[in-house]
Amino acid sequence: MIQVEKLTKEALKKMSDEEIIRRAKKLAKRYCVGNGKDFKLKDFSTQPKMELGPEDKPLVKEALEQGIQELTRLQEVLYAQDRWSLLVIFQAMDAAGKDGAIKHVLSGVNPQGCHVTSFKAPSAEELDHDFLWRCLKELPERGRIGIFNRSYYEEVLVVRVHEAILRSQKLPQKLITKKIWDQRLEDIRNFEKYLDRNGTKIIKIFLHVSPEEQKLRFLDRIEDKNKNWKFSTSDIKERGYWEDYMKAYEKAIRQTSTKDSPWYVIPADNKSYARIAVASAIISALDGLNLHYPAVSEEKVAELQQIKSQLLSGES
Repeated sequence: MIQVEKLTKEALKKMSDEEIIRRAKKLAKRYCVGNGKDFKLKDFSTQPKMELGPEDKPLVKEALEQGIQELTRLQEVLYAQDRWSLLVIFQAMDAAGKDGAIKHVLSGVNPQGCHVTSFKAPSAEELDHDFLWRCLKELPERGRIGIFNRSYYEEVLVVRVHEAILRSQKLPQKLITKKIWDQRLEDIRNFEKYLDRNGTKIIKIFLHVSPEEQKLRFLDRIEDKNKNWKFSTSDIKERGYWEDYMKAYEKAIRQTSTKDSPWYVIPADNKSYARIAVASAIISALDGLNLHYPAVSEEKVAELQQIKSQLLSGES
């Protein structure tokens, strides 16, 4: 699947589930931070490690379709087993492709087993609670996949870049110290450890786009009247804080990426490749849960066989 190097469209179609998973895990590993202790954002490119031209579009499309099919299969087992849940957090600069990645990668997943939550600026009610509260309410149930389009990480990203926001959040003044960012990152790390210990697997995806590619996508949104609605003047304002955001992302990833709740820093200048890498990361996470359909007792199997006989004989 998913690694498209040295493959043909026909070969992709014939690939087994096991081979798709193996390739997905190999690709995901490229971008997995794991232990973030020595993480440096400059070590991760915004460009994929392979050239993709117009002639590769059919192959890339097939690779993504294969990934979506495998993801759909794994999600069905996750839902049936009803033991684990998976939380996928998307974070990125504007126009990095979060919405598109969510739309395309999860296009085949049963809506009953998946829930997407987009987080905007906190409401008055949300500001009357701790910074994790509004996300806590949206955590996925067992057997389901939860998608956060932005998350509690905004509290150590946008709020860190614009500290005036912090001072409007009704916190007691004595709690707003130079240590607050390290404290919040520690709280996040402990929160994610708690969720993992209770059966919620978490992966965090940073779609790593370059300022040059963001500029091109902004211009496209302005020039295409059907995309004008996507553009906001605040997007340009935030672009002016690019370096501050990169420093905030680096610190957040360094302090919260762990073996059990890793960050994936995915090159996002090529949308198609980014979507394949996102699918690979989710497949890798699901495969790591050792999913299987619930076992049926011998008595139940015998009962089913009896019912089958009745149906075939016309008795029922």
